[in-house]
Amino acid sequence: MKTFVVNKKQIGLAAVVTLLMASCQQIQLEQKPEQGKSWLAGDHHVHTHYSVKWDNSVFPPTPIIGGDAKYSTALNAQMAAHYGLSWMVVTDHGGPNRAKLALEQAYPELVASRKALPQILQFYGMEFDVPGNSPGGRHASFIMPHSPTEAEQLYQIESRYNGRQGVPPGPEKAEDAFMLQALKAMNELPDKPLLLVNHPARLATGFRQYNKVTPEQLRDWQDTAPDVVIGMTGAEGHQAATLNPDGSTDANAIRGEYPHYPTMGGYDQMTARLGGVWDSLLSEGRHWWVTGVSDSHGHYTDGWADFWPGQYAKTYVYADKNYDSIFAALKAGQVFVTTGDLIDALFVEVAVKNSTKTATAGQTLTVKPDDELVLRVRFRDPNSNNGGGFNPQVQRVDVIQGLITGPVQNRNNDEAPDTKVTKRFYATDWANKDGYSQFELPLGKVSKSQYLRLRGTNNKNELEPEADAKGENPWFDLWFYSNPVFIKLQ
Repeated sequence: MKTFVVNKKQIGLAAVVTLLMASCQQIQLEQKPEQGKSWLAGDHHVHTHYSVKWDNSVFPPTPIIGGDAKYSTALNAQMAAHYGLSWMVVTDHGGPNRAKLALEQAYPELVASRKALPQILQFYGMEFDVPGNSPGGRHASFIMPHSPTEAEQLYQIESRYNGRQGVPPGPEKAEDAFMLQALKAMNELPDKPLLLVNHPARLATGFRQYNKVTPEQLRDWQDTAPDVVIGMTGAEGHQAATLNPDGSTDANAIRGEYPHYPTMGGYDQMTARLGGVWDSLLSEGRHWWVTGVSDSHGHYTDGWADFWPGQYAKTYVYADKNYDSIFAALKAGQVFVTTGDLIDALFVEVAVKNSTKTATAGQTLTVKPDDELVLRVRFRDPNSNNGGGFNPQVQRVDVIQGLITGPVQNRNNDEAPDTKVTKRFYATDWANKDGYSQFELPLGKVSKSQYLRLRGTNNKNELEPEADAKGENPWFDLWFYSNPVFIKLQ
């Protein structure tokens, strides 16, 4: 296959059309399986030109292709592969009759893109409009497992349950209870999908002032369909909103397009706040994962607010390079998220000393009161420039521990007061071996069930993620997060 090298700093539409056409002629049409698990980067929130606007001057409304997102499926896939992704999910917006448009036009384009670009696995999904009293801003990545009937199964859910489907949408879609019906229907599909809540605090009116999406709703949704609802985005899309087309910053622009309360280190406050919403969910023992996405509609060099898929945020899963393995790893929480290519591999292992018993991200280690535990961490900081042309360095890694205390009485609880940073590691604290940085932390004996997760940054002295200022350059404020390892005391 022919290899193309392009400028990673700024790649607009005009610069990639020729690249896409040429590369599609060079690659084989059949995907070859790749053996052996590894960290595979992906993006589960990518829009194509089938994220349409609607012409409401006619009845029924007609779609305006390219109205709310600019690029074809194949162009998104080509650029995702260029920026190191192995997989992505097409998640176009809904609308009055989007289900029919998706089935008849968008899905065939996806099938063609899969054949043209088999090196990147392209899942079928949509950005589900969550029914409820305030549907605006309530979105979730709805991801179908790869199957011959994926399009028909998604159509079945979208045509009946999507919040904006219908002319007009039925009155039942204004009720929160209808979302629970939708989740039950998803759970009953022959191939169960996955649902991750997108930008959950984007419309929060302030710090801990949740709007549209609340901690109570997150709990309700997962309790209704625990095999479907698996988490939320942490590293949000629209991170290039503060960049002008020439790469300079706009002093008045808001990173991530969070209008009322900003992201924190590029992450939604529900993820970034220590002892906050995410930790509150984990303290119940919930399997609740966080991810990172582009939410790409159009590239900032074309006057939009986004990076290409994989250019800035990446969700890594530990899997074989095939659809089933990637889907299973995402569901199981064998996941970490990073921005700016701060790292490209992360192994977090809790082990019982002098034993073969271990657990990694998404797993549970069952221990006895007299077991001595140790945390082992290995991560790889790539020695290469990222999508912004920089080569950032990990300056600090935080080990975060929280207790598992069981279900909360207040379903809207957003606090886990026992969660803390147990230890901060700096560059002088880890050893380098075979391209990896590594360290250990003795955990001793535990008297309570708990969980452990990691967080790292290129900002040595920013001990907690700070609220992002207007005009901030996203390339200078980078973080990674692991998903948790659970420790269950017998």
